[in-house]
Amino acid sequence: MNKLATLGLLGVLILSSCQESTKEAALSNIAKKEAVIVHEEYTKPEPTKPEGTEFYEPKVPVVGSALNGGVPSDAIVLFDGSSLEGWMHVQDSTAAKWHLNEDGSMTVADKTGNIRTKEEFGDIQLHIEWKSPIPVQREGQNRGNSGVFLNGIYEVQVLDNNNNDTYVNGQVGAIYKQGPPLAMASSPTGEWNVYDIIYHAPEFNSEGDKIKSGTLTVFHNGVVIQDHTEIKGTTPYIGWPKNPAHGKGPLMLQDHGDDSGVSYRNIWVREL
Repeated sequence: MNKLATLGLLGVLILSSCQESTKEAALSNIAKKEAVIVHEEYTKPEPTKPEGTEFYEPKVPVVGSALNGGVPSDAIVLFDGSSLEGWMHVQDSTAAKWHLNEDGSMTVADKTGNIRTKEEFGDIQLHIEWKSPIPVQREGQNRGNSGVFLNGIYEVQVLDNNNNDTYVNGQVGAIYKQGPPLAMASSPTGEWNVYDIIYHAPEFNSEGDKIKSGTLTVFHNGVVIQDHTEIKGTTPYIGWPKNPAHGKGPLMLQDHGDDSGVSYRNIWVREL
């Protein structure tokens, strides 16, 4: 190929590359424009007096504080240590057979099965306290293993991870097999831990297809360990997450089946 032909071909390639870059830039700009959020209420003429941006209705409800171990006045108490009346076994809907303790807690009764609330919920704020047993028993996933299941199917892991490494998407505070926690904030083994959880359920269309993922925000002993984390689906031990359509569901607590000795207390929810 002579020099003129070579230069001509090079020019065509450069021009083509420039055109593609220009096209990509244009598409990028279109995408950016489509992503712009417009707040319609602020497109009207701007107020010139402070009262123009003030409103007084609807009134904000007054709720009692949850500080210092209190329960919000609008909370639904699921377990206060007095009985297991609000709970039943998942497999056969019989009365919960877990151990009711004198200190106001309940402890997993090994191999009796998972328990769930009789009530069902959608979006909630959940408060739940738990502790792993002493003396320490076993290693890895078999040490103080239980789980808190939102909607009965999305697990936030409960595990004694103190000096006990395991896979990070299965450690304490993980959305099981999906989202590792941002930090490990466990109390010493045998002391109480606190989970405060904000759960927003996924949404499904009339055909049963998921159109919006659920999310979980989790505070572990006051530390954010899940920050509006997307729930990708169910949390199975084996296999990928699934997305069966569902509405409201129970809160479920896990019997891991290995004499885990995990205890729970002070469980309440606020519907959002």
